[in-house]
Amino acid sequence: MRLVLLAIAATSAFAQAPPAPLDFEFFKTRVQPIFLTKRPGNARCYVCHSIGTPFRLQRLSPGATTWNDEQSRRNFEAAQREVVPGDPQASRLLMHPLSAEAGGDEFHGGGKHWASRNDREWQAMAEWVRGQKAAASR
Repeated sequence: MRLVLLAIAATSAFAQAPPAPLDFEFFKTRVQPIFLTKRPGNARCYVCHSIGTPFRLQRLSPGATTWNDEQSRRNFEAAQREVVPGDPQASRLLMHPLSAEAGGDEFHGGGKHWASRNDREWQAMAEWVRGQKAAASR
């Protein structure tokens, strides 16, 4: 009987559903604009991350204030490499610019953009990482 219970417990542990795939439209409409937001005392994410950093955003086209669809797709691909789907706290994209007092990394060259995980921008990014879809956010 004990073996049966152990087998059931082991099967249940491995049978958890995989995280939902990350949604491009949610990223494009709710997450990507965060990278262009001006914050007092900090650089916009775009300023550093459109040039020499491993997380690389696409350069804006001359005169553009946002990215076109092709650029957004590339930004989406780059951002996906910086997150663990389903787990915002394991995702560098969310934890690197979060203050250390709130559980974020110690250093981020562009400053600490969020003082807490309750910040609306942090929450929007966390929703995306958790698999939120654009249609459900409207």
